[in-house]
Amino acid sequence: MKRFAVIGTGSFGYYVAKALYENENEVIAIDRNKERVQAIEPYCTSAIVQDVTDIKALKALGLDEMDAVIVSTGENIKPSILICFHLSRLGIKRIIVKAEDDDHGEILKQLGATEIIRPSMDMAEGLALRLTSPNILEFLPLAEDYTIAQVNSPPSFIGKSLRDLDLRRRYEVNIIAVKELVPGRFVMVPSPDFTVKDSDVLVMLGKKADLKEIKELK
Repeated sequence: MKRFAVIGTGSFGYYVAKALYENENEVIAIDRNKERVQAIEPYCTSAIVQDVTDIKALKALGLDEMDAVIVSTGENIKPSILICFHLSRLGIKRIIVKAEDDDHGEILKQLGATEIIRPSMDMAEGLALRLTSPNILEFLPLAEDYTIAQVNSPPSFIGKSLRDLDLRRRYEVNIIAVKELVPGRFVMVPSPDFTVKDSDVLVMLGKKADLKEIKELK
């Protein structure tokens, strides 16, 4: 189980928090608006009413223990800038922030944001890509209990070849690609001799329950 904090539970933050929680993650939702906090409360681990533009209030929440902090504070860019700055000072390793425009995004990067999200632009680009370069999966609907997932290499996989792991027989899943951070490439349908590294991300096809079991391996 991973741990996330979502700061700002407007439309975007609400759905991010809800989706993370429904995927069996621990989620702390934070907003200074009491009504928004009450709305997200059934869909998160804990919901907190707090103005976290103050670094003391932010520090008291213990967000340094989170796998990532997602910031989505609306059209007023000042709160997101302050929060991003404070999170960086607190040593948060993964800070994901929703930006209103390119300039806002660049400022956030300079202040320590590790990832910038532009929901409307990302959605538009994704739609354009699907319309102009349709993916084969659009013509091959998956059964309800099957999915494709990206899985960080479990420690027990590291240093072993795909042949040795024999995942198809052991877990009934198939590795259809590997995202290598080192040397930085995308390997489609890796060979059985491919050796898994701790920096690899495995792209797997299989039943949701089987993929969940692999994600929980030590």
